Amino acid sequence: MALSDNVTSVLTVSIQTSIQSHVDSFPPTMRRVADVILERPQIVMENTISELARACDTSEASIVRFCRALGFTGYPQLKLQLAAELAKESAEFGGNGDGAYGADISPSDTLAEMVAKIAGSEILGIRETADSLDIKVLQRVIRKLERAKRVVLFGVGASNAGAQDLAQKLLRIGHVALAFHDAHDALVSAALVEQGDVAIGFSHNGRTRETMAFLSAARRNGAHTVAVTNVPDSPLAEQAESVLRTAVRETTFRSGAMASRIAQLTIIDYLFVGVARGRYDRTVQALKSTYEIVKELRDDS
Repeated sequence: MALSDNVTSVLTVSIQTSIQSHVDSFPPTMRRVADVILERPQIVMENTISELARACDTSEASIVRFCRALGFTGYPQLKLQLAAELAKESAEFGGNGDGAYGADISPSDTLAEMVAKIAGSEILGIRETADSLDIKVLQRVIRKLERAKRVVLFGVGASNAGAQDLAQKLLRIGHVALAFHDAHDALVSAALVEQGDVAIGFSHNGRTRETMAFLSAARRNGAHTVAVTNVPDSPLAEQAESVLRTAVRETTFRSGAMASRIAQLTIIDYLFVGVARGRYDRTVQALKSTYEIVKELRDDS
C-alpha cells in the first residue's frame, strides 16, 4: 500500500486530524505509533525517536516510515511541525499545549472545561472541514443537485441526522428529496433510482456497511453518488463519484464524536446554500410560502 499517496493529501488539515482520518489504513506497527500520538501528541516533543519507538513497542525504522507516510522527511520534521501545531491550538483554545482541549472529557473536568473542550473540538472541525474541502467537487455536486429529478439520502446513527437535515432543506425549496431511517427502505430507494438522480451517503468513518450497500446500489442503477465522510480513501468513498470530506478528530469517547455531526451539517449548509443561490428568487418565494403554510398551524392565542 502506498500510504504516502493516500495520506499526504490530507496535510491541508492538522497532523492530528490527518493521523486520525487514516489510522485504520496503517499496518499494525504504524497503527501503534498513531494510537500513542493521538492519545498524547506531546509525547513527540518530549522524546527522541528511540524513546518513542520503545513507547510504541516498535522500531525506529517504523517511526521513520510513519513520518514519511504523513509526507514528512523524517522524525525531526514531524516533531517541529507538531510542536507548532500544538502551540497554535493552545494559543487559540487555551490549555497547556498538549492538545488537551480536544482530549477525552473526564469526570474531573469542571463544567467550564467541558464547554471549552467541546467548543474547541467543534470550532476546529468546522475550520478544517472548510480548509480541506475541494471546491470543484462541491460545485459539481451542487450542479447535480440543481438538475436532479430526485435526491435520496441515507446515514446510520448520528450520520442520519445529516441525511434528514439536507432532505428537509431541499424539500422546502421545491426539490424531491427523501431521507431514510431504515436500511431496507434506503436500499429499496437505491434500487429504483435512475439516471439524473443523486444519492448521498453519510458515514464518518466511511465503513458503515448499510451506507456502503446503499451507495453501491444507487451507483449501479445510474444515480450520481456522493459520499460525505471523514476518510476520503474509505470503502464508502470508493462507491462515490464525488467525495465531500469532513475533517474532525474522532474517537468513540471524545468530544470529536459530536464534532463529526457538526462538520457534516456544515457540508450540508454548503450544499443547500449553493443550490438555493442558483435560483435565488424562486428559493426566497418557496421559503416564504412554506413558512406561511406552517404558520397557519400555530396557536397564537
